[in-house]
Amino acid sequence: MLITSCLKQIFIALGLLLFCFIGKAIAQDEKGIVEEHKSILIERLQKERMLLGSNTVLSPADESSKPGVPLKTGRKVTARGYRVQIYSGSNRNEAYSAQARFKQIYKDLNTYVGYQQPNYRVKVGDFTSRSQAQALMNQLKRDFSSVFIFTETINIEN
Repeated sequence: MLITSCLKQIFIALGLLLFCFIGKAIAQDEKGIVEEHKSILIERLQKERMLLGSNTVLSPADESSKPGVPLKTGRKVTARGYRVQIYSGSNRNEAYSAQARFKQIYKDLNTYVGYQQPNYRVKVGDFTSRSQAQALMNQLKRDFSSVFIFTETINIEN
């Protein structure tokens, strides 16, 4: 019985010792050095994302561009703005006809035909202010039956 009692105490002591070593092995070292490795692509994407709100784009040739300086890159820049809808209906041919009619009158404005089930929508212009879109809408009311202004992502000339 004395031997059994001694063996139990040894097993308990070994178990506690093992538990302590496992706890120490799992614990994190608080004095470690953290090294951060970033690729150039990630840094570039982060810079572009920061500049997206101010409509600036980094030049592919110049990785050290200063933030806030718009560059002409030939790339499309987008922002929130206004477009005027000149057609909404289920007939595809009528949508493209409305687009062609608009292009004959206003050659310099962009047109966009989109399909959102069940309707085709023709929207025109890329306006940064509502007053610009309103001015065009007032002109278009005599040529197109249903004309509305929509807020959406527009293309900005760069």
